[in-house]
Amino acid sequence: MGSNDSLSERGFEHDVQSGKRNWLKWMGGAALAPVLASSGPAHAAKAGPRADYFPNVLVQTHDGKQLRFYDDVVHGKIVVFNMMYTVCTGICPGNTANLLQVQQALGSRLGKDIFMYSLTLQPAFDTPRALQDYVNRYRIKPGWTFLTGRPKEMDTIRRKLGFFDEDPRKDANLAGHTGMVRIGHEALDRWFSMPALSPLKDIAREILQL
Repeated sequence: MGSNDSLSERGFEHDVQSGKRNWLKWMGGAALAPVLASSGPAHAAKAGPRADYFPNVLVQTHDGKQLRFYDDVVHGKIVVFNMMYTVCTGICPGNTANLLQVQQALGSRLGKDIFMYSLTLQPAFDTPRALQDYVNRYRIKPGWTFLTGRPKEMDTIRRKLGFFDEDPRKDANLAGHTGMVRIGHEALDRWFSMPALSPLKDIAREILQL
């Protein structure tokens, strides 16, 4: 079972790093301090609790659209993130196949108030067209979007989501990339992670309970 506690920014980053050492900590983390409002009412009305945490850089979807990462991808939504790259022959195919079943289980809510995103680890090679080919290969339906962008900015995003290893050598090894999914409800500032190969009913239940 995942933890869906409210997280402070410092707590969020600590939780991310702790999860790299022991994924069980993702599954039952302790409650942390709530996020403090970053400014006055006018700012709060426009931005959610993670506006100052996630970068608002441009990313591209598998169908060629440009989005702002915070404004368009994260803000106010229930989101499910994982990492992949199109030529991966390790954990990616199994993760994608399992998450495809999760997509089906979420039914009509997907693409309305729940959104699935896969971020490429190879943005220099995974163009929107390459990601579209991957989507077609797995017969992925609308509501699950694959994202690419500038390498430096995509690297920043994955680190903010906690998809990194503290050992730089391990982090640079794509074959050993994380097999976790990061799930959150940005409006409520609730975040947790679980293995992408968890039973689909468990993943779907945790998403729907946010």
